[in-house]
Amino acid sequence: MRRDYELGFILNPEVSEEQSHALLERVEQIVSTYDGQVVRVNQWGRRRLAYPIQHHRDGFYVFFDMILTPETVLELDRTMKVSEEVLRHLIKRRDPIAVQKERETRAAAVAQAPAPATPGTEAEAEAVPEVPAEPGAEPEAVEVPTGEEEEAPIVLSPVEIEYVPPAVEEAENIEV
Repeated sequence: MRRDYELGFILNPEVSEEQSHALLERVEQIVSTYDGQVVRVNQWGRRRLAYPIQHHRDGFYVFFDMILTPETVLELDRTMKVSEEVLRHLIKRRDPIAVQKERETRAAAVAQAPAPATPGTEAEAEAVPEVPAEPGAEPEAVEVPTGEEEEAPIVLSPVEIEYVPPAVEEAENIEV
């Protein structure tokens, strides 16, 4: 019988990128060998520990959401115990009702996602009107983040930057 589990572990902060990647691959290999499935891997990165563990104040946090058999849980627990890179680990069975709700919301979000626009129309919609540069001025480009990582950043010339209003208007006489 397969059930939903969450594996959380903290890696030694002195572990190299290759060692941490090898451990993540080892966990995925164990899960696939025992006919399990990795649903999601969430790497929090380096965080401060609540208390020192083996004289370390920081650690790399990693969380796996998986569908496993009980035999797989035993093998993962054994692997985590013998691994020198792992400071602490915990394997926890997830609540089936919460997992079902999470899957339903994820499926609804995928179903409601809009179809991607063609690249030509998207670029035309976000086109910035060109402002002629001053003679002799070098055209420098400044990237402005748009809030979404998938879209290309908007590039403004120095002349366009002059026309951008300040974020907060300065008041000359401020009463306290």
